[in-house]
Amino acid sequence: LPAEFPPLKTLDNRPTNLPVQPNQLIGRERELEEAGALLTNGLRALTLTGPGGTGKTRLALQLAADVVEEFPDGVFFVSLAPVRDWELVLPTIAQTLGLREQSGEPVVETLTEYLRDRRMLLLLDNLEQVIAVGPVLAGLLASAPNLSLLATSRIPLHLTGEHTYAVRPLTLHESVSLFGERAHAAAAEFDLTDENEAAVAEICMRVDGLPLAIELAA
Repeated sequence: LPAEFPPLKTLDNRPTNLPVQPNQLIGRERELEEAGALLTNGLRALTLTGPGGTGKTRLALQLAADVVEEFPDGVFFVSLAPVRDWELVLPTIAQTLGLREQSGEPVVETLTEYLRDRRMLLLLDNLEQVIAVGPVLAGLLASAPNLSLLATSRIPLHLTGEHTYAVRPLTLHESVSLFGERAHAAAAEFDLTDENEAAVAEICMRVDGLPLAIELAA
């Protein structure tokens, strides 16, 4: 047996506001490996794309948690779901980071100064509705050389150096496993069996393997 062990991956030893998830992520091993390799190998702008219900946010949260050790100055989740005006994106980021607006100083300058020398990952969720903020985010990346962005969006952001990663529906095997786990959580007496597996598989196919639809059905 090995005599030494690497430190445990935990959300407690790095500054972060990532929410603890109430249940296990089912499947997505390939996506986590591929997208995680991109973030840990120096990519600074990664956008998870796909239609609603494919699980972009859940995947991004797990991905951010997996790479938290790579960012000593923190990994922060910025929810933009309620934001409709792109000019409110930077104030929302600043508020998430606990920054106070300085009198007479534009928020972009406050953020730039704060981020300039920090190695940090910002997870920007639901960017498709404020896509016009792209040039401003590009400016942040240019001014803060150690900053990385992980975004979820139905469409690409078209940032310089952006890499888009399409989040696809679950495979049939993953879909059935997700249905079984979530259905058991809702009704403890439910278990996948040889008798009901075909019916579960048909349900999963009818909702096209979309995680949100599977969870609602379960």
